[in-house]
Amino acid sequence: MPDRLLLRGGCVLDTDPEPVARPSTDILVEDGRIAAVAPNLAVADAEIIDAADAIVLPGLVDTHRHVWQSVLRSAAIDVDLAGYRAVVQHRFGARYRPADLRLANLLGALECLDAGITTVQDFSHIQYSPEHTDAAVEGLRESGIRALFGYGYPVAHPEARRPEHARRARETHFAASDDLLGMALAPVGPAHRSAEEAIADWWLAEELALPIAVHIGVGPMSARPIELLRGHGLLRPDTLYVHGNSLPDSELRRIAESGAAVAITPAIEARMGHGAPMIGRLRTHGITTGLGVDVVTSVAGDLFGVMRAAWLTSQLTDGPRFTPADLLRLATMDGARTLGMDERIGSLAPGKQADLVLLRTDAVNLVTAPLHDPVGAVVTAAHPGNVDTVLVAGKVRKRNGKLTHPGLAELLAKARETARYLLADQESSAG
Repeated sequence: MPDRLLLRGGCVLDTDPEPVARPSTDILVEDGRIAAVAPNLAVADAEIIDAADAIVLPGLVDTHRHVWQSVLRSAAIDVDLAGYRAVVQHRFGARYRPADLRLANLLGALECLDAGITTVQDFSHIQYSPEHTDAAVEGLRESGIRALFGYGYPVAHPEARRPEHARRARETHFAASDDLLGMALAPVGPAHRSAEEAIADWWLAEELALPIAVHIGVGPMSARPIELLRGHGLLRPDTLYVHGNSLPDSELRRIAESGAAVAITPAIEARMGHGAPMIGRLRTHGITTGLGVDVVTSVAGDLFGVMRAAWLTSQLTDGPRFTPADLLRLATMDGARTLGMDERIGSLAPGKQADLVLLRTDAVNLVTAPLHDPVGAVVTAAHPGNVDTVLVAGKVRKRNGKLTHPGLAELLAKARETARYLLADQESSAG
């Protein structure tokens, strides 16, 4: 592929400072970065992608997903949070071998790319051993996605919490700068573990110069986990809190004061009973917010549905009302800011990494979208089947509606084998 790539004549949606549609606009990509965005660019020696029948937008950013659960799709649909923990974390998770984790992370990352998600925060709380970590990172790297790998040990197996393994992961896989893969520490956190353990985990992140991603809420170990962290001087701007539905406003004010961000997963939070929608409360407090799928064991793995869930639930609260444009920004620019990547991705500003998605508008559900409200159509009508082309750092990961990863058929066959292996113990127990 030439070093120069020209997306010609698309309905281009930029997202900064606010989502706006630019009809019949070109995007020039050079050396993996956006070089120019304008109509009728005069460019020679570039590969041309015809975007005349497409909506072009920045890649979507999933700020919270357990990628390892891709081979457990629909395994825990009709359960609450306690049921999910019993089925997914305690039963299936404990059976994962490193090879299963590598395959699951590769499959899950490709699912993201297939749906136009170019960046994912992988909350990988299945690090039983260094071999599991090696496999998880290998799967992400092979996919070509942009990812923030959250190193976490299994919630149901606290004996797997070994700081030396986290140090090894940092030194082995993330010692050098990498444009696509980064690392965060993903501890269990102060709501569900002792204050002493939380303090040790936060200091470990400080030692390793890592951001933190942590599930948060009122828990059995602390009804005020943010205040607990504040009391020990542990509130940091590079912390990503996840969910938080049960937190009182006093805790949200502490998050806002710290400059940290929150990832919400509206579909899962509604399905598993986490609490009332967070989206309006977070905006009221001025907290940077990103969207996430969370678990495909219970919901679909694309952000189109998550945007719709967030938009609709925002209409049911007393807080500020959200527009489709607000949701598109949450799924792009605000998602990038949530992960500390807004200088690199999230919008179409020249100089940023060329993470781009083309949605075909010669489809029955989007054919008139560019004539009316293309921003609204992306949020209210689009689906993964409309995703025609996906670029990550200028490299094509999906083209003409097909993932470009080699050996996809073999990967899918192995995924079925892995799912059967994970089910075997359940079936024998039932027998």
